[in-house]
Amino acid sequence: MYNKNFVYIASCIGMAFFGVAFIVMGSVLPSLTEKYSLDTVGASSLVTFLPVGVLLGSLIFGPVVDRFGYKILLIVSTLITILGIEGLSLFDDLSILRGCIFFIGLGGGMLNGSTNALASDVSDDHNRSSRLSILGVSYGLGALIVPFLLGVLSKNYSYEIILQWTGVFMLFCAAYFIAVKFPEPKFKQGFPAKQAVSLLKQPVLLVLSFFLFFQSGMEGLSNNWATSYLKAATSIEEGDIVLTLTFFVLGMTVARLFLSYIFKKVKQNHVLFGAMTIALIGIALLNLSTTFPVATSGLFLTGVGLSAGFPVAIGLIGSAYKQTSGTAIGIALFIALGGNSILNYAMGHISKIFGIDSFPIFLAVLLIIQSIIVFTNPKIINNKS
Repeated sequence: MYNKNFVYIASCIGMAFFGVAFIVMGSVLPSLTEKYSLDTVGASSLVTFLPVGVLLGSLIFGPVVDRFGYKILLIVSTLITILGIEGLSLFDDLSILRGCIFFIGLGGGMLNGSTNALASDVSDDHNRSSRLSILGVSYGLGALIVPFLLGVLSKNYSYEIILQWTGVFMLFCAAYFIAVKFPEPKFKQGFPAKQAVSLLKQPVLLVLSFFLFFQSGMEGLSNNWATSYLKAATSIEEGDIVLTLTFFVLGMTVARLFLSYIFKKVKQNHVLFGAMTIALIGIALLNLSTTFPVATSGLFLTGVGLSAGFPVAIGLIGSAYKQTSGTAIGIALFIALGGNSILNYAMGHISKIFGIDSFPIFLAVLLIIQSIIVFTNPKIINNKS
């Protein structure tokens, strides 16, 4: 018999690894852009390999964990992520770097999906969203590592050295997965493909997935483009610009600590509307940024505002589709990361046509669309459908 608390800790470690994987491109993108003399479209094409990898990893993990369980997938996906990070720091050929970025995304996508599904499986209905919020804190802690280290150590060490030691630290932590006993696979005798296909017709899953399409897009855009925007639109020093990204993740992390309590007291659609209002204020400050304090305040509030989306949606999906939670969450994350890829790619072309100054405006438009989804589907958001 497995221990739920030990398993939940494993899911938090895996989610922290995903935080590292998801934030790494935004952290080193300015350095890569300068090193290889990339224009905005070239930088966009490089960035896109990360969400494409995450997209594929999110599609793969669901049937695998429902059929074979979590242990092997967590170990393999961690190793793939580490190989990508080490490759990003060791190779200079752009073609190889694209492959490394893809591997970071692939391993990260499997980690993201499997840890969300795992945390959902070992939680009860009354605490699922709260525990997923704490899981999000683990993502924040992982995501803080790379930009923090780059911001603090970049004057003395290259980004390549910092990435190499980050990968070694992840490998050391991954030993925990080997020691822990995980839940048994849900379908030992074969995966029910017809049941999985039928999920694509479920209105609840489709609405929540469409919500996550924009949620993931905004989070990815903030991670990948905020540093480039601030570099072009402000006079903040480059070392400090990398450090500003930690405030976005910090806002999301701090907010999720409080959300684990708030979800027990307030309706989820009210939480989402409040969070979206805060995000809009943060985006407005980002648009007005000229100094380090204003930029960090804007990114912090944007992170706070975007903190509630994934815990709410994934919690609802895990509660509604318990027997096929891995596959259902995988479908949702596949659609969500599709939004990440499409909107990141779109931002590259928008910045070329309208300039990088259009970045905050694009975020605001996406946030308004997402609020319409919440406003028109209150029963689904409050789990009353």
